[in-house]
Amino acid sequence: MSRADTIGIVGAGQFGTALASVLGRANRRVVIWSRDAAVVDSIETKRRSPRMPAATLPETVSATADPRKLSSEARFIVLATTSSIVRERARELGDVLDGSHIVVHAIGALAQPTNERVSEVMLQGLPTLKVGVMAGPALPADLAEGEYASMVIASTFDEVVAEGRRLLNAPPGLRVYGSKDLAGVELASALSGAYTIALGLADGLGLGPGPRAVLITRAVAESSRLGAAAGAEARTFAGLAGLGNMLVRASGERSADYVLGRRIADGIVTGDNARTEGARATLTGVELAKSLKVRMPLLQGIAAVLTGKLEPRNAASLVADQVAVEE
Repeated sequence: MSRADTIGIVGAGQFGTALASVLGRANRRVVIWSRDAAVVDSIETKRRSPRMPAATLPETVSATADPRKLSSEARFIVLATTSSIVRERARELGDVLDGSHIVVHAIGALAQPTNERVSEVMLQGLPTLKVGVMAGPALPADLAEGEYASMVIASTFDEVVAEGRRLLNAPPGLRVYGSKDLAGVELASALSGAYTIALGLADGLGLGPGPRAVLITRAVAESSRLGAAAGAEARTFAGLAGLGNMLVRASGERSADYVLGRRIADGIVTGDNARTEGARATLTGVELAKSLKVRMPLLQGIAAVLTGKLEPRNAASLVADQVAVEE
């Protein structure tokens, strides 16, 4: 297959590997770049990544530890790394990519310690302006098992959206839709992880379906308010990247954010509590809301619990009171 028809994936973690698996099953050529030589060797010899062993990788998927190979063989690249290291990876890619490449990120959407969206961070390190985001209710385990999954790809460039849909759409395992609302999809995706923590917490506390429904509807309203202040479209937050993302991630134990909420409800508090994408998005989102002067009681309540400033049950009552003021 040609360079134009090859998908590059940066990172052989759970999502990157699962995405490569579903694309490989659709007979797409995929090149995975990992800095870990042992991971590259495992993919090449065993057809599996040790970070996602449940995902079998077809022969159309290869791996390399050389970013130049990724650059030369794939024009369209998915940045499947966490938001905590996206700045570093963008700088590394900046040394080998050129203006012809298209780069979209797929994990996390708000960067720390700044309040920047990941696409803004990418532009600082990459030589191409053609960047985008892909997000939606597609958990790695579901992709690896061939379950029905959908995502949306967003960019201000029509070419990014068109190429993303052409290369990544692989039904029935993965259906990809398009959007021009880059800021909205990024923020909706990031905040859906934050609110998933809250839903895990609510379920762990046994609050019941009524409060859960209120939490979901208020989360959509609150996140869309922040989106509007950031120049995004409010309707994006009720779509795949926002509401869809949240509903899937809060439906079982396959989401690290949902599991985190349940663990906090059970009184398990460790140093890992701020290491999920949803936790990082919570803390960064609160700062972004402050800078844009947007009131977000739900997000602030989640942040207070994560930082140990508020007990989970007290947070539920406090947030309920704050939300009631807005009705």
